[in-house]
Amino acid sequence: MIEAGHFAAFLALALSLAQGVLGLRGERRTAGLLAVAAFGLMALSFLTIVNAFVTSDFSVALVANNSHTLKPMVYKIAGAWGNHEGSMAMWCLVTIGFGAAGAAMMRTGRNLFEARALGVQGLLSTGALAYLLLASSPYLRLDPAPFQGAGLNPLLQDPALAIHPPMLYLGYVGYSFVFALAAAGLMEGRIDRVWAKEARIWSLAAFAPLTFGIALGSYWAYYELGWGGWWFWDPVENASLMPWLIGAALLHSIVVTEKREGFAAWTALLAVLAFLFSILGAFLVRSGVLTSVHAFAVDPERGTLLLIGLLVYGGFALGLFALRAPKLEGGKAWTLLSREGALMANNVVLIVATLTVLLGTLFPLIAEAFGRTISVGEPYFNLTFVPIMALILILLPVVQAWAWGKADLKGWLRWAVGGAALVLLFVLLGVGPLDIPAGAAFGLAVGVWLVGGALWELKRRAITPGRVFKLPLRVWSMTLAHVGLGLFVLGAVIETTGRYEATLALPEGGSGEVAGWTITLDEVRSIEGPNWYADRAVLTARNANQTATLTPMKRFYPAASMPTTETAIHKTGTGDLYAALGEQRDVDGEARWVFRIYYNPLVDLLFAGVTLIGLAGLIGLWPSRRSAKPAEA
Repeated sequence: MIEAGHFAAFLALALSLAQGVLGLRGERRTAGLLAVAAFGLMALSFLTIVNAFVTSDFSVALVANNSHTLKPMVYKIAGAWGNHEGSMAMWCLVTIGFGAAGAAMMRTGRNLFEARALGVQGLLSTGALAYLLLASSPYLRLDPAPFQGAGLNPLLQDPALAIHPPMLYLGYVGYSFVFALAAAGLMEGRIDRVWAKEARIWSLAAFAPLTFGIALGSYWAYYELGWGGWWFWDPVENASLMPWLIGAALLHSIVVTEKREGFAAWTALLAVLAFLFSILGAFLVRSGVLTSVHAFAVDPERGTLLLIGLLVYGGFALGLFALRAPKLEGGKAWTLLSREGALMANNVVLIVATLTVLLGTLFPLIAEAFGRTISVGEPYFNLTFVPIMALILILLPVVQAWAWGKADLKGWLRWAVGGAALVLLFVLLGVGPLDIPAGAAFGLAVGVWLVGGALWELKRRAITPGRVFKLPLRVWSMTLAHVGLGLFVLGAVIETTGRYEATLALPEGGSGEVAGWTITLDEVRSIEGPNWYADRAVLTARNANQTATLTPMKRFYPAASMPTTETAIHKTGTGDLYAALGEQRDVDGEARWVFRIYYNPLVDLLFAGVTLIGLAGLIGLWPSRRSAKPAEA
């Protein structure tokens, strides 16, 4: 079957190339049929890879290197994309899939524009497939076939990590079709309402799964790696954050283009940058230029090919932009003190935040090129990224409240006074009776400001309470996204400033105190799983109101000769009591086990906030019924 899959992938390559050529020539119907046929062939090809993992076909090199007969079935299936070659096969599948979906769903009434968008998408699919088949083939055979496989990376044998990569690829690769729409619009010289309506749908189709993918990755790192935190400014985390920030700026810019036909050139540029940053992320993860616990491959040669692809796509799109952008219409007039002005400020700040993350991610590489070793970690991002994002979060409720064209200065003053009073109140409460740092009090004020501003805007649009449920879904989408952002800020501030951590070295029967909890080690014993062995501790945690049992483990996977940490988390309703098992040590002649114990207050609030943002994106995709008078959004 793997040969059939290999052949189907080559056929998909040929059809994608034909789609690209015929689409750019304006043959909409033929390009669309080719896109659908190519997707069917690539889906068949990918299923043969999955089948090889399910049946443990170790004559396929990819399976032999990333699977094992004892591995649970769900992880056998996930092994198909839990590696470099398989993940690139999924990348190709999603790229071609977006082209097929576009062929079936685009209804702009502009055949030439749609044909060119499909043509550009076909060329993107051709590039991805050529890279897969010529540089990262998942179809290679081993002769003789080994009796047993090496097993999947144990860190990836987790339910969240089985779903996390497909979600990220739907986001990363989804921006390829937004890129294609931007290129087609620039070729046509029309970035207008019709274009923006189409681009908004596909931008949300990428933004929502990318948000869920980031959330899943963050939660996996929180409970799997045993570090006790939810974000570590890892290069691969940054690689997913950068296109997300650009995607957020793009969605806000598209609103202006759709409503006022403004920001045409700016919106097209953001559409291009969103995909280019996705390609940059793929380069960082797969080239080996930066080390990360999440990295798929350390292969400079394949990384060089990805870099060449980035330069080719970027050169084409930015060259086309430079040629066509000056001729795009500017839309209706606006002033700095207007919704357009606030949205432009919002986008500029998001771009600066993205560049700040990019600099922090690449600076160690730049320094190494000059013979120096420099580490860039959390302090850099706290001093640069966090203040920049604080500025944009303060702007968000203002953006919602201002009118198009020209804002009401009296209304602006009311918002300014209200916001300043809220911040002052929280800071005074913080340094006073609450006894928390002024920075944390400011962060809490920003979170409340975001939630309150979103709900106030919902009330303003509804006019009367009974009308609130009749508002367009786009209004609900915006409101939920901003509420989710506010909840994330509140959760992040509370968890970061209120986190308590301690190291306990306990003998069996021994106890220690952590954040008001008495932690007692009942026993540590060896257990066996389907493809692993483990030392499992049983801890009893007590405070004045609750008693909980925690069972953290240290697993060892013989096939991969690799240990993992399996944390234990007890949710108290107001936070997480979190335990990670370390090594056994001899302390004063007594055998003791080392534990890292954390108490993370309201950490679920930040995960709920990010999930709400992703759900808001999905709601924005839902088609709404036409009304006689469209509401603002």
